[in-house]
Amino acid sequence: PTRIRVKGKNGSGKSTLLRALLGIVSADLHITGSLSLTARAAYLDQNYELLNNAESVLGPLIKGQRDNIVLTTKFGFPFDGGAPDNSRGFILRQLEGSLERLGTDWVDIYMIHIPDEGTPLDETLRALDDIVTSGKARYIAVSNMAPWRVVEADWVAKELRTHGFICSQNEYSLLQREPEKELIPALSHRGMTLNPYFPLASGMLTGKYLEGGEGRLKDNFLGLGNMFLTERNHAIVRRLDTYAKERGHSLIELAMSWLACQPAVAGIIAGATKPEQVAQNVMAASWKMSADELSEIAAITA
Repeated sequence: PTRIRVKGKNGSGKSTLLRALLGIVSADLHITGSLSLTARAAYLDQNYELLNNAESVLGPLIKGQRDNIVLTTKFGFPFDGGAPDNSRGFILRQLEGSLERLGTDWVDIYMIHIPDEGTPLDETLRALDDIVTSGKARYIAVSNMAPWRVVEADWVAKELRTHGFICSQNEYSLLQREPEKELIPALSHRGMTLNPYFPLASGMLTGKYLEGGEGRLKDNFLGLGNMFLTERNHAIVRRLDTYAKERGHSLIELAMSWLACQPAVAGIIAGATKPEQVAQNVMAASWKMSADELSEIAAITA
């Protein structure tokens, strides 16, 4: 399988393709080239049970193979509709629950899902530092944090002499280049990396919407249809599709490989709702693009 680097100032030293299991999944997952797992998960509702069930499903699958995988879990998303919570008490309770469901004594990366503006940053960082010091997490990370807050968090961690974040998880794709303006420069300057989610722009970069295909963009799920189903994006996707086919690749391979070739990207979070999509995602980042190809693709999407 394709290997995507995991790196950073405190990088785990292992390579992996980060995947999100969404919807109905039944597929072989190959992790770090040595582990094959069969994951069969029924649909998980978008509420607190999503986290609990996902970890409970994954736990038995990694039993006896823990040292062969990079395991990440998150905390802080308000599935009940409330506010994000990054307080010390909540962090510690959530971790203990995650470890129990996963059947392990530690996770490799423990990540803030949604930043909590109501909790002092030093409280959050001290709690996470205690978790790393205890050995229950190897590293800590953040998701969906504004660039200036990422820099502030790194500065506060240095002032407190606590562990800092090694990476950030944010939306990034050929159709969503916002991280290039401030986030990626900030991460690179602070020795951190990026793990993009929505690498296929919620399906727009599969090409299915060029043919009038159905999907969550057509349903305007979370307003994503309004964001991605534009005339400009359709024109860009057509040109990218032609560019990929002229070189013997698919549009998905182009989109995933382009991300994998970005210096700041350490891993790609690829969602799947069908078994064949998992295997497709694994192989999609194998195109080693030249500098000229990267420049040509950048020109198409400019």
